[in-house]
Formats: sequence, C-alpha cells, structure tokens
Amino acid sequence: MAKTKLLIVTHEMSPFLELTKISEITRQLPQAMQEKGFEIRILMPRFGNINERRNRLHEVIRLSGMNIIIDDNDNPLIIKVASIPAARMQVYFLDNEDYFQRKYVFRDKESKFYDDNDERMIFFCKGALETVKKLGWAPDIVHCHGWMTALIPAYIKTTYKNDPTFKNSKVMYSIYDNCFTETLNVDLHKKAIMPGMTAEHTKIFEKADCNALHMGAVTYSDAIALAGEHIDDAMLKFVKDSNKPTLAYNLTENFENFYSMYEEISNEELVSIA
Repeated sequence: MAKTKLLIVTHEMSPFLELTKISEITRQLPQAMQEKGFEIRILMPRFGNINERRNRLHEVIRLSGMNIIIDDNDNPLIIKVASIPAARMQVYFLDNEDYFQRKYVFRDKESKFYDDNDERMIFFCKGALETVKKLGWAPDIVHCHGWMTALIPAYIKTTYKNDPTFKNSKVMYSIYDNCFTETLNVDLHKKAIMPGMTAEHTKIFEKADCNALHMGAVTYSDAIALAGEHIDDAMLKFVKDSNKPTLAYNLTENFENFYSMYEEISNEELVSIA
C-alpha cells in the first residue's frame, strides 16, 4: 500500500526557529507520523535569524528560480534545504531577500509589527504551493500550522483545485492562540487573489486581523485542530458552526489523535468546499 504523504507547512520549527509552542509540535508531529509510515515534507520561511551554517542549509538549485507575483511585482523565490539527522526528515526553507532577510521575525527591534507582514504571508503561502508542485510530490494531507499559513487552504480549494498535485489533497488547519493583536494591511484580501479566484473567495479575510485569517482558513479546510488553550470564544463558535471534523485542545497533545484524524479525512470522500 502506498504511503500516506503528509505536507507540514509552518512558520517555525525546532531547532531552526523557536518562538512559540508551534515549534515543538511541528518538530514532534511529523516524526511521530513518519514512524507510522507516512512520507513527510516540511516547508517554512527562511527568516534572517535562522543560522544557515549551524543548521547546514544549502540551496536547492533545481527548485529555486521561480518568481512569486504579489501586487504586480515579481519576487524571486530561493529554496534551501536542511536535514534533521535524528529523524531523517528534510525541511525546505523559502527565502527571499526583501521579505525574510531581517534580524527579526514579525516585529522590528522596537517591537513594531512589520508593515509588509501581509505580503510576506502571501509570498510564503503561494511559494509553498509552487515549491511542492516543482517537487512533483502530491500530498494526501496538507497540515497548516498558524496564521502565516492561513491562505493555503483557500488556494488549494480554488486556484489549485484541479491541479494534479493538489486535487486530491485534504487540508487540516491548526489554530493557535499566540497570534498578533494588530491588523495586516487592509488590502490583504485584494492582494491575496490568485488566478481562478474572485473577490468573493477572499472576502472572509477582509478584516485582516487574526480571527479573520483563522476563519478564512477554517472555511476552506477539511478538518481543524484547536491547538491553543486560549482561543477566542467567537473563533471557537465559528469552528463549531462549521461542522468540520475538529480535534479539541485536550486531544492535540496526543499524536495518536492526529493520526486518527488524518486517516479519517484522507479516507473520506469529502465534498469540495469551493
């Protein structure tokens, strides 16, 4: 029987970048699934504070060289890779000089939220899907962790819904409670539109705050994991009303539960949302 292919997309992962609890889960979960026979790929941004030499990152020439268009501007995408020797897993890093070569991750040294975090997010989400296409690797499950991945479910269910790489992919989104209190650029929902999409598809992201990103991701996902203890009540109600398979917070500590959920959604003939 073919191995289940699991794509993990995250903005942080131990030992490369450890900001919050996300980094622990995205380190342990893929290894636990690999031990159950899954085939794993992991994608994350190459933020400027990730040490290339210490982590032995090197460029993957055959994957690099794409341009990601945002707001009519071409942004070069460089792909680097590193291995986690203990787990025999490879992590692909998406790099771009303008968006990621900074000493800090989401805020500058005065703790001011970067004005272009919206474009950095769009670049990462588009770039992640294009990278997987170029790998020629069709995931059965795409598991997105945290707000920076929130556009990926929408893209998979619209622009990429007939793409051979993603047409059979099921999408799971993990909601964490360590988000941001600011709002992203008000034009996020316009800039995020891709071919095959209309303004209606991104309308849910219009408020550009953390809840709007989560709600948009939930709308287009096949399953949800509540991965934070202090998720906003309105958000919890939105998830409940969506009637989608959901892992409650007290169940997300146990990787067996993720395994069961992956099995459930990949075996179900779920109706396409878009």
